[in-house]
Amino acid sequence: MERLYEHWIDPVKALHQNKAYDSLAHYSCYAQEIMQIISFFNAAPSSLKLFDFGMGWGKWALMAKAFGCESYGTELSEKRIEHARANGIRVIPSNEISDYRFDFINTEQVFEHIPEPLKTLRILKTALKNGGILKISVPTVNDIDRRLKIMDWKAVKGSINSLNPVAPLEHINCFRRSSLLKMASEAQMEEVCLPLANQYAYTTDWRGLKKIAKNVLLPIYRNVLKKQNYIFLRNINQANKC
Repeated sequence: MERLYEHWIDPVKALHQNKAYDSLAHYSCYAQEIMQIISFFNAAPSSLKLFDFGMGWGKWALMAKAFGCESYGTELSEKRIEHARANGIRVIPSNEISDYRFDFINTEQVFEHIPEPLKTLRILKTALKNGGILKISVPTVNDIDRRLKIMDWKAVKGSINSLNPVAPLEHINCFRRSSLLKMASEAQMEEVCLPLANQYAYTTDWRGLKKIAKNVLLPIYRNVLKKQNYIFLRNINQANKC
């Protein structure tokens, strides 16, 4: 992964491309999620320590910092680490993660990239405070068998036939939701849900009927119907199960 993101994929070009896709809606999603997390803990933002594992260019960590949280991150790519540090993000080496204690650990589109997901989860759980939570968000591939039969590599990312979840080189794992929960169980963790009231209270961007419908339905889709690989975990015996 380090060779892929630091050498084979030009990090300078990757940063320019990354900036080209920036939008208000993109940052709005980060802000929305972080507000929901802060409200879950019902604490002053300055009292919370948030850690972005596999932070990429540090945008999520930077948004957490903007809300007043202590914001940390880690990353394989030296170029991305330099970029994060230049923006005031505290970067910690991956071999020192267990020395810290965080209220919240973010892993956004990370676990599909790592060779030992269960081992990694066990390490990350040691860095949680008592009552802390960890988020795993990975591509949803419940119908991957159907997609692979079609084998349409030209299908647009996010479309019904997209094979992005198993993109060669980058994505070396794919998960069904049941797989994530099984992995969590092996790591002595269990699912916990952010209250729907909190999610709706801090949902942003209500422009247009399409956005309104998405904002109303997405928390139900994720938390009630459980149709996305977007889960929050805490150590067993500390969580109210979903």
